[in-house]
Amino acid sequence: MRYEGNIYRPPPEADAYILQCTVGCSYNKCTYCAMYKDVRYRVRPIEELKEDIQMAQKAIGSRVEKVFLSDGDAISLPTSMLLEILSELYSAFPKLNHVSTYAGPQSTLSKTQKELKQLRKAGLTMTYLGVESGSDEVLTAVRKGVTAEEMLEAGSNIVKSGIKLVAMVMIGLGGRGELSQIHAKKTAQLINQMKPYLLGVLTTVPIEGTVLFRQTVKGDFKLLDPYEVLEEIKILLEHINLQDLYVDGSHASNLLSIKGSLKENKTEMLASINKYLLNKDVELIGKAYVGQF
Repeated sequence: MRYEGNIYRPPPEADAYILQCTVGCSYNKCTYCAMYKDVRYRVRPIEELKEDIQMAQKAIGSRVEKVFLSDGDAISLPTSMLLEILSELYSAFPKLNHVSTYAGPQSTLSKTQKELKQLRKAGLTMTYLGVESGSDEVLTAVRKGVTAEEMLEAGSNIVKSGIKLVAMVMIGLGGRGELSQIHAKKTAQLINQMKPYLLGVLTTVPIEGTVLFRQTVKGDFKLLDPYEVLEEIKILLEHINLQDLYVDGSHASNLLSIKGSLKENKTEMLASINKYLLNKDVELIGKAYVGQF
């Protein structure tokens, strides 16, 4: 197995074999993201990928059940190449039952519904889409590169293809003030329309070296305090009406870990948040974390 640069993968893919299909991210302009800044985006040759798969087969082939296609946006690869990669993977690993990747909204929109269904049929089982927000104002501010309507189209196309969609949103991405509630409510509205398989909830943490970090240090971006973060999560959950949606807010960036289906655990999650909101520690108010995680 050969890797170039730092390798990232979602927490649920911790036990997956990672196949680095691209180096870097095809977009890589988001103000909050510190990933892939040390490499230039390029697609690795299919011959190299086949060699990596054969090396992995010899080393761990009998144990591989999950594969994650990195780096930041492997869905950007030509569909014909992705189909060839999937075929090679399933031939090499007899126990393989799950292949996933990050999916950028622009790259996803470049695929037809027919192409996405071909990828699902070939064994692409899950994609992770960084939705971040349902607010056009927030998406523009963080240079996401798409509107909320385009984000909805990208996510909906994945869902319609039969590929499981994990939609990731960022609490606090609109900063303090009126935009906080707008961000939470519009994000909930978008999720209701998109209907993902799972919702990943993260908290905005400006990381040194990013545009957002510089904006925070200069005072141009105002971070939420811990209780404003909880208020925003509360608004988000209250406005999502997908009973079967599973919410995973256990990411390390979050102040309070919440996890469960809305049908079975929504009341419990809101009660946990309300407990902290009703018993505020005044020493925490106004404090926000700026750094690395």
